Amino acid sequence: MNLKYATLIATLLAASGAAMADTPVIGLITKTETNPFFVKMKEGAAEVAKAKGAKLLSGAGKADGDNAGQITAMENMIGAGAKTILITPNDSKAILPAIKKARDKGVMVIALDSPTDPADGTDALFATDNYKAGVLIGQYAKAALAASAPGKPLKIATLDLLPGHPVGAQRHNGFLQGFGLASYDAKNNELARPSEVVCMADSFGDRAKAQTAMENCLQKNPDITLVYTINEPAAAGAFNALQKAGKEKGVMIVSVDGGCDGIRDVAAGKIAATSQQYPLKMAAMGVEAGIEYAKSGKKVSGYTDTGVTLIAGKAVAGVDSKDVKTGTDLCWGKK
Repeated sequence: MNLKYATLIATLLAASGAAMADTPVIGLITKTETNPFFVKMKEGAAEVAKAKGAKLLSGAGKADGDNAGQITAMENMIGAGAKTILITPNDSKAILPAIKKARDKGVMVIALDSPTDPADGTDALFATDNYKAGVLIGQYAKAALAASAPGKPLKIATLDLLPGHPVGAQRHNGFLQGFGLASYDAKNNELARPSEVVCMADSFGDRAKAQTAMENCLQKNPDITLVYTINEPAAAGAFNALQKAGKEKGVMIVSVDGGCDGIRDVAAGKIAATSQQYPLKMAAMGVEAGIEYAKSGKKVSGYTDTGVTLIAGKAVAGVDSKDVKTGTDLCWGKK
């Protein structure tokens, strides 16, 4: 080969290698790959990474609660050169040793949506104020029931996430607080159970599991008047169970998430109100922080509230809410 061309090729290869080395590598680990909330989160991360020249690696647990799958994904990403990892922890405590190993290697770890327990297990948290999200739907449910069914006995079913998870606890306890019932504060990861709550069940945020849980609740307490659900897939499962039992018109469902499918269920009257959160924003902020860390070595820290909005099918006096059109325009932070 001509020496001139050989030198040119070598120079181009070296430049290409240097460019690749300068490309920020960011990992995103979600709880699952199929939940629409995390699909939207991945879309947001991919959009920003592509626009700003970063490489995005993605992984997930097989289901809510799959800690081992998330640990494997984290180890693989570190091996592939990720210097920032964004994670929605499946197990807020069991994931801590793996996160510590990553941070000890200089990897910045940011929790999205769900904090670790304790929260300082990661460098930072970008998330909804989940306690506030619960408070908003609790306040709405109390006012709406007072207006539509005054004097009707209050019997509540809660379809929660899984035991001990901070997000599940904060939404559940916030809901009870907003309704004005005995509850815990945002720092407590136990689930409060005042006497008005006649049934509590873990849904794992899954439609089928939630439907089964609601069916079991109805067998023991056929006169339930209000259902709180951890998210909108669980709300859809609860509605299916109520409809199957011929009770869908006499029971109010409130929830959290504000995804496009969930807002359609609010419009259809299946869900009375939901607290809308913004996963695309969480992921975009995380990728931007990872790019900045790669450039400057500056880490983010602490908690950043990514916002929450109450979306209701019908407005009620004394409770600030937005309508279905607004919810549809904003669902999960779409542009």
